[in-house]
Formats: sequence, C-alpha cells, structure tokens
Amino acid sequence: MSTLDTIKEQIDGNPILLYMKGTPRAPQCGFSAQTVQALMTCGERFAFVNILENPDIRAELPKFANWPTFPQLWVKGELVGGCDIVVEMASNGELKTLIEETVASSAE
Repeated sequence: MSTLDTIKEQIDGNPILLYMKGTPRAPQCGFSAQTVQALMTCGERFAFVNILENPDIRAELPKFANWPTFPQLWVKGELVGGCDIVVEMASNGELKTLIEETVASSAE
C-alpha cells in the first residue's frame, strides 16, 4: 500500500484524527501540545498519528492536504486546520460543538 493510500485510510477510518509531533501524552512540539490540550478539553477520544515515527506520512501529508505544517486536525475526512485554528475554535466554543456532533453522528 502506498503512503497516500495509508493517509486516506487513516483519514477515512477515524472521525477525529490528529497528525502531530509526538503523542498526546508526550507531545514533541509546542504547537502539537497546544492542539492536544484544546482537543482534550472537548472530552472525547481522538485518534492520532505521530509523524516523527512516520517519515513517509510527514513528507506526503502536506502535499495531500495542501497544508504545509503540523499538527493537522482532520474531522469527518476534512482538514480543520493547524494549531492556531484549533486553539481559536476551542476558545470560541466551535471546536467542542464540532467534536461533539462528530462523536454523536459516528455513534449512530
């Protein structure tokens, strides 16, 4: 399977997916740490991919997403954005709403 196929499978298979540096328990950059913190305030589980352990994904995902930086939050197969966008959405309540609606719709 190609790296692109793997990325598509990960995005399709996980309603809430964070591509990040490190893991939620041990983020390896400040932007990933802020994004994880914003997501965790929503109180729902999410999948993640540590791009530091997946150099092929780290190289290919920015081209696929047309988004050059990490972290990248994907919800329901759509790129939400990176750290700045996620933190802003968390501060105005949009992130919690999006995450809760996603969890509710994927449970049905």
